[in-house]
Amino acid sequence: MKAIGAKNKDILMILIFNSALVGFVGGLLGVMLGSTISSGLQSMMGDMTSGSGISPYLIVEGLVLAVLTGVTSGVIPAYRASKLKPVDALRYE
Repeated sequence: MKAIGAKNKDILMILIFNSALVGFVGGLLGVMLGSTISSGLQSMMGDMTSGSGISPYLIVEGLVLAVLTGVTSGVIPAYRASKLKPVDALRYE
């Protein structure tokens, strides 16, 4: 991307957005799997449980935590990638 004129800041933002998106998709899949397992367990328990299962607050909190985890784990690699020279980046391909 640097070879076509992108700045370090542009590359950093693209890679951080990418890691946030990966975290969001992982969180979304985790929420769907968790709600499926929760409803399955709730139906197996029958009358022993009362409640609706997963609240919207928990869903939002899980998604936010997943995005924050993705961004946190992607900051250092994104910073290092934004500082690479195009010649050095192509040398290792």
